[in-house]
Amino acid sequence: MSVRIRQLMFATLLSLAIWHLFEGGYIHAKAWLAQHLIHNAWKASSSNASAQKPWPGADTHPVARLIARNGKVDLFVLSGTSGRTLAFGPGHMTGTALPGTYGNVVLSGHRDTHFSFLKHLGIGDQIFLESSSGDRKSYEVIKTQIIHENDIHIARDNGDDRLTLITCFPFEAIVPGGPMRYAVTARALSPNTLNI
Repeated sequence: MSVRIRQLMFATLLSLAIWHLFEGGYIHAKAWLAQHLIHNAWKASSSNASAQKPWPGADTHPVARLIARNGKVDLFVLSGTSGRTLAFGPGHMTGTALPGTYGNVVLSGHRDTHFSFLKHLGIGDQIFLESSSGDRKSYEVIKTQIIHENDIHIARDNGDDRLTLITCFPFEAIVPGGPMRYAVTARALSPNTLNI
């Protein structure tokens, strides 16, 4: 093989490697930057008492703040769970209890960005959810499970006060999506049972 062909092959492989690194890094950078813009919209919403869009043309707005793993996870939750919304942060599933209200609050997020921390949650861990009105509820993880995407019982209102977090499974899958989901169920704690 000539030196010219080897150089051309090396340049092609190097270009492909750089492209893949950029593509993977772009997703994480976009998710990180979006959370900062959403934080600004959250602060503006709190001071104005009205929903603020995080950037011009956004079709969503922050509805809650999710804190877990002793403050290591601090995320802003957006309204809706469309693919476009979930690219920027976890989303609140329409039709489930609103953050700050009684019922089953269901949040969804991507397994490789915002909700990657779910694999580290265990029974007894605490999660905090702050609504846009400033009310903060504490939850304790009571169950983790792997379910099929068609298993919608997880989003139903069971007459209790709970938080359900859902992401794709397995966490290390090479291909995005797939039919399996990882779900974390947490029950609301009364103020006198908090371990802060």
